Amino acid sequence: MRAIDPEAAGGPDVLVLAERPVPVPAAGEVLIRVAAAGINRPDVMQRKGMYPPPPSASSILGLELSGEVVAAGEGVELEMLGQQVCALVNGGAYAEYAVAPAGQCLPVPPALTMIEAAAMPETLFTVWTNLFERAFATEGDTVLVHGGTSGIGTMAIALCNAFGIAIIVTVGSDEKCAAARAVGATHAINYKTEDFVERVKAITDGKGVAAVLDMVGGDYVPRNLQCLADDGRHVSIAVQGGMTATIPLFEIMRRRLTLTGSTLRPRDAAFKSLVADELSRTVWPHVEAGTLKPMIDRVFSFDDAPAAHARMEAGDHIGKIVLRW
Repeated sequence: MRAIDPEAAGGPDVLVLAERPVPVPAAGEVLIRVAAAGINRPDVMQRKGMYPPPPSASSILGLELSGEVVAAGEGVELEMLGQQVCALVNGGAYAEYAVAPAGQCLPVPPALTMIEAAAMPETLFTVWTNLFERAFATEGDTVLVHGGTSGIGTMAIALCNAFGIAIIVTVGSDEKCAAARAVGATHAINYKTEDFVERVKAITDGKGVAAVLDMVGGDYVPRNLQCLADDGRHVSIAVQGGMTATIPLFEIMRRRLTLTGSTLRPRDAAFKSLVADELSRTVWPHVEAGTLKPMIDRVFSFDDAPAAHARMEAGDHIGKIVLRW
């Protein structure tokens, strides 16, 4: 099969198609003929040599995909054969065929295209486990999410709209503010021209938000804490702006704030399967109804993967970038 499996770290130019063996599904896994694969920030970091895959994962890039189940390992229900699914994987999505744990697959309903389906799993699992499970966001809350027009940000907007949560996002231009509001953000702040702390205080009449979903880290963390209401929750999911932060401990104690965070990729298949079950029950009805979809920025062929990665690194995208065969 053709696959993107760089032999050395480097720039987008290392993303060339190579011949690799078709993987064989182990017990509990399915083999998927890939239709499309979503691009995520960890793919870029892995390509640069900054985020090696877990020991058991494929070295082939890609964490999410859509396609047709064409073979099944031991213990998998044969009814899955021939099904169109999207799946979260630890690696291997940038290929013509990929294996996935059966429990990490979700059916693709008629309301979704295969391009849209490929753009769902990574951001959906990430936002759900962090904003809804770790930060306990619930109907009637107001939350703050940075990177509002990224894949994570646009998925957070979609989920908040589905579950009655007001969402404030930060973005880097007035154009992106307009785009975020167009897809459902309650408020959008241009962090380059406005102080997001002061704007959040003004928007919430000084009360603050129930939760912050942060992918910046560094000096954003103490500023985020100023945005939180009493008993608020701060969840870190990336450290693009720095791996260390100075935090006011007494303020955390006095206002009963919670600081937490997580990374999804190292979690085991059992955990991810539990998340998939929960998504199937709570989120997938919205997907089946056509009321929850990912925002697609641009679609590239697998031959054009270098241009797709270059677009992500440029930071101009709004929504998800997808590769298709």
